[in-house]
Amino acid sequence: MTTRFQHGILFTDQYQLTMSQVYYRLGLHERPALFDHYFRSYPNYGAHAAGYAVAAGMQPLLEWMDTARFGEGEIAALSAMKGRTGQALFSSDFLGWLRKYGDLRNVTIRAIPEGRVVHHTVPMTIVEGPLVLAQILETPLLNMLNFSTLIATKAARVRESAGDGLFLEFGMRRAQGWGANLATRAALIGGADSSSNVGAALDMGVQPSGTHAHSLVQTAMALGMGELGAFEAYAEAYPDDTLLLVDTINTLESGVPNAIKVFEKLRRQGHKPVGIRLDSGDLAYLSIQAAKMLNTAGFPDVSIVLSNNLDELVIWQILTQIRAEAPRYGLEADAVIKRLVFGVGTHLVTSWGEPALGGVYKLVSLFDRDTWKPAIKLSENPQKTPTPGRKAAWRVYDSRGRASADVLTLDDEHPQQSEALSLYHPTDSSKQRTLTPADHTIEALYATVLDSGRRVVDVPDLAELRERRVRDLARLDPGVLRLVNPHIYHVSLSQRLWELKQNLIKEMRKG
Repeated sequence: MTTRFQHGILFTDQYQLTMSQVYYRLGLHERPALFDHYFRSYPNYGAHAAGYAVAAGMQPLLEWMDTARFGEGEIAALSAMKGRTGQALFSSDFLGWLRKYGDLRNVTIRAIPEGRVVHHTVPMTIVEGPLVLAQILETPLLNMLNFSTLIATKAARVRESAGDGLFLEFGMRRAQGWGANLATRAALIGGADSSSNVGAALDMGVQPSGTHAHSLVQTAMALGMGELGAFEAYAEAYPDDTLLLVDTINTLESGVPNAIKVFEKLRRQGHKPVGIRLDSGDLAYLSIQAAKMLNTAGFPDVSIVLSNNLDELVIWQILTQIRAEAPRYGLEADAVIKRLVFGVGTHLVTSWGEPALGGVYKLVSLFDRDTWKPAIKLSENPQKTPTPGRKAAWRVYDSRGRASADVLTLDDEHPQQSEALSLYHPTDSSKQRTLTPADHTIEALYATVLDSGRRVVDVPDLAELRERRVRDLARLDPGVLRLVNPHIYHVSLSQRLWELKQNLIKEMRKG
């Protein structure tokens, strides 16, 4: 079985191709079209939910677009497809057009930059290009941006929960195939300090992290060396990078005492041990007891790495328990917490509890007779009725410098120049308010990242992507950042855009 078509332009859904042939037959295939990509609701993990998201995935998408095109192999594969009666599914003239024009060089993308905070119903990405090519792009765009944004959001929540503690992504073994690489990249953008995924970490300019698994201790025990022998062998190989997994037998009765023996030997040799890892049991209690034992042995600064199904809520619970229990054992809670490192795996790379971001890709405008015509679809659920037209997005900051709303306007509006700005709820006509732009700071959110297939911005490094996230989160109200029951962040439409949407809805219902 080969994989030659899985990573090219046929990384799309079949209906994108069948629709494209219909556009071709109608003579619409080269008609300029505008699509919005946005998500309808934040990730909800069941016991807790997000009040924001973090944009990610644009760079992998652009790299895919650089080489995605209909070559001879793709054309041959499509020409071999048959309909139910055995006739060719795709006509030779349509395939000929794809052979000649079937790449993404005429596509333009505007987007809220990677690493920035994004909110529900505000288009993260706007795609403009020939109708057929913009349509075919839907599936790969949603695949890469939705997943990356989902994982970056989860990582940002873990980062906020972990505070200043080191946060490592450990999830490659539990990730969905090659999606592990997208997950690692997104996790690093979202706040992970490093990853066990060697290739993806190196591609992002990060030193990978990792120590050893239980199998090292099991191997040593099977050969008669015992747990202590396994630790000694590891320390001999990595005397300045010794971090030992201590729960293979019994954490407090065997693992930590044996680790201390190895640490004492390393100290005598002039080396400084790194720490221990706890991968099972009551991690809060074990952290306190291990810290007490390490302190008594003269190792108050070595790290205690925690792993085993951690997520933002579990980390919060562990820290809460340590703050309550550490003083009972004569320890300062902050001193224990300061030495903790969090290895987060399965629950991060799978976005445990919310496995998919509900991102959609909707046609909102079509060029016709020298003008852009807004497009809309109706739904019995108002949340599923997209906002039509060519739009701009703005973030409004109040006098405290806090982000108070994202506002969508028509692309020729300039809200910062208005004396008064009327804001309308996207779906509830009873909710509206007016603000004075002079009392607020208003920031344009979109940047052009691809102009007719040409990159127009430099590729940001990881530090810049992280800084964007840190800056945006610092300007959110604490209520929006809450792990449980976050405050609702306001998304609004300008009056002109609201009226356009309502008029189109009325016209559609009449028609």
